[in-house]
Amino acid sequence: QVHLVESGGGLVQPGGSLRLSCAASGSIFSIYNMGWYRQAPGKQREWVAVITSAFSTNYADSVKGRLANARDNAKNTVVLQMNSLKPDDSAVYYCRAPVNATTHYWGQGTPVTVSS
Repeated sequence: QVHLVESGGGLVQPGGSLRLSCAASGSIFSIYNMGWYRQAPGKQREWVAVITSAFSTNYADSVKGRLANARDNAKNTVVLQMNSLKPDDSAVYYCRAPVNATTHYWGQGTPVTVSS
């Protein structure tokens, strides 16, 4: 089984930055395409970013240019650097490991609040 633990969330002012981490254990981390999702109160969970096992990245249009995803396979972690944060970025951020088409593992999330 894959266990994921997010960390790094908190309160930040608009325009500020946060660095989120997702630590994985329990399986072979390096083969997974690690995704980031977020869910704000009253809204559906939305995809934010992904970094593949080949280290390629993609981002949602809403965060493109402000977020950067990286991974360190030796440490079994992925990192989401969040810059120029906006109030609309406030949400609980989750990482996901899609082991296969039907088996996806999620962390418990780390909350991000962007407010002045």
